[in-house]
Amino acid sequence: MLIHHQALEQPGIMRLIKICLLLLLGTLSCEAQTLAGESVKDIDGNLYKTVIIGNYIWMAANLRTTAYSDGIKISKITGNDAWPCLTGGAYCWYNNDENNAKTYGALYNWYAVNTGRLCPDGWRVPSDDDWKYLEGYADTRYDIHDTAWDSSNGRGFDAGQRLMADSGWSSGGNGKDDLGFAALPGGERGKGGRFFLIGRSGFWWSLSANSASDAWYRNMIYGVEDVNRGSHPKWIGFSVRCLRDK
Repeated sequence: MLIHHQALEQPGIMRLIKICLLLLLGTLSCEAQTLAGESVKDIDGNLYKTVIIGNYIWMAANLRTTAYSDGIKISKITGNDAWPCLTGGAYCWYNNDENNAKTYGALYNWYAVNTGRLCPDGWRVPSDDDWKYLEGYADTRYDIHDTAWDSSNGRGFDAGQRLMADSGWSSGGNGKDDLGFAALPGGERGKGGRFFLIGRSGFWWSLSANSASDAWYRNMIYGVEDVNRGSHPKWIGFSVRCLRDK
């Protein structure tokens, strides 16, 4: 039986197909087996695996560039007192330890995100709506356009578990990584410029501001199956993923 490609783009049809796949293959989705993308390189020469998820190609690792796509260096801020006072783009390594870079990437404030030059040419930081699409595509209960994704705090059913890496989280907290997104718990740089929650929680900026002082982010937590959507001050240090249209 032939199904027109436009029909396949309808969220209800996609959900039905995914449920059928899960029933036929147990808990393993064929998405993780077939949708690996090509690698992409940032301005520093770091190479990232990518994965095709629905209409988009995502980096399958956290960004760790130390320069914008035009070659201008991003300010590296190590001092705890200086970090919360920033109003320009900046990055750091968790605990100011570069050994964390390869696994967890860098932590960036939202001002770096908002330059539009943080990702490689042709790539972008996901908007709040881009994240909603990803969550809806990943979740086995709520479709892409479900109103569940418009709320804050924990949302969805199992999108977090399906997006989290199957290793690298604190004992007992790994995900299933059904889509190859491989989300890892890079922690955050928060109050007082201090570092929190590496190994237990991952935070990722969106490009979308919520107010003059805050912007939207996503959070996946050790042992939790859903995805948290919240808004935090723009000076906070979070991980970044990049994507582009397929």
